Amino acid sequence: MQIIPVRSQQRRTGKHKLLAVIICCLLTTPATITAGEKGNCRQAGPLVFGILPFISIEQLVFRFTPLANYLSENLQVPVRIETAPDFVEFARRTHEESRYDILFTAPHFFIRANQKAGYRLIASVDSPEMWAVIVVPKQNDIRTLQDLEGKRLATVPPLGLATLLVRKTLFEAGIDPDVDLDMVITPTHDASLLSSYHGVTDASALMQPPFEAASKKVRDSMRIIARTESTPHIPISVAPTLGEDCAAEITDLLVNMGSTPEGKAVLQHNRFTGYRPGDTAIYERLNDLLSR
Repeated sequence: MQIIPVRSQQRRTGKHKLLAVIICCLLTTPATITAGEKGNCRQAGPLVFGILPFISIEQLVFRFTPLANYLSENLQVPVRIETAPDFVEFARRTHEESRYDILFTAPHFFIRANQKAGYRLIASVDSPEMWAVIVVPKQNDIRTLQDLEGKRLATVPPLGLATLLVRKTLFEAGIDPDVDLDMVITPTHDASLLSSYHGVTDASALMQPPFEAASKKVRDSMRIIARTESTPHIPISVAPTLGEDCAAEITDLLVNMGSTPEGKAVLQHNRFTGYRPGDTAIYERLNDLLSR
C-alpha cells in the first residue's frame, strides 16, 4: 500500500498552521433550567469544548458555534470551542493533558479517553448507529468493492473510525488495502469526499453523517458502492477534573435540548435529533476494532 498524504486541500485556506479554534461566547440570561440547578459550572471557569477535527475548520466552527453558545448561555460560564490540527494531536491533548473539559469525539476515541485519561460519558447523540461509506463519482465504472483493486481510495487518517471500518470491510471482502489498492490519506472527511469528486482519487471513504451533510450538488454526483458495519453514535464526555454537579448540569441541558425552541434550533442546525443519557457499555464493543 502506498499512503499518499493529501495536503493541498488543507493548505489552500492558509490555515494549516492553526493549532486550535477558539470561540468565546458571551453570557446571556439562561431560560432552560430551574434556579436551583443553575451555576454549578461557574467555579470551573471558562470551559473548553474540544471537538475532533473530523471536518474542515470552517465547517466545524459553523456547525458547533450555536451549541457552544447554548451551553454558555445556560451554564452561565464562557464556553470556547477548541480543536487540533489532526486526529493524533487531538488524541494526545486528550490523553496526556485532559485539555478539553467537554469532549465531542469519535466513539472509538472516547474509549481510549476513558481508559487513558478518565473521561466520563455524560450523553450520546440520540440517533441511529452510524457507519462509513465508500462513494465514487457516478460517471466512473466502479460499482463493487472488487472494482477498487488497483485504484486510489481517499480516506481519513489511519486512526479515524472511517478508515478502521473500511479496512475491516475490505479485508472481509478479500481485498488487502495494504496491497490491492492505494489508500490516499486526507485530513478530514470533507477532503476525502472532495478528492474523488474532483478526480484526484477514484473513490472516497468517509462516515455517513459527514456525507449526508455535504452539499446536495456533491452528494447527487456520487454513488455509494459499499457501507460498513455500524457503530454507536457520537458520545459526549467530560474531563475527570470537572465536578459531578457541573457534569450533571451539562447532561441535563443536552438531554432536554429538544424541550425548548432555542434547543430545537441548535439540534436542527447540527442535524441531530437530540441527546440521551450516556451508557459506556455500548461503546465497549469498539475495543475489538481498536485491537486490529
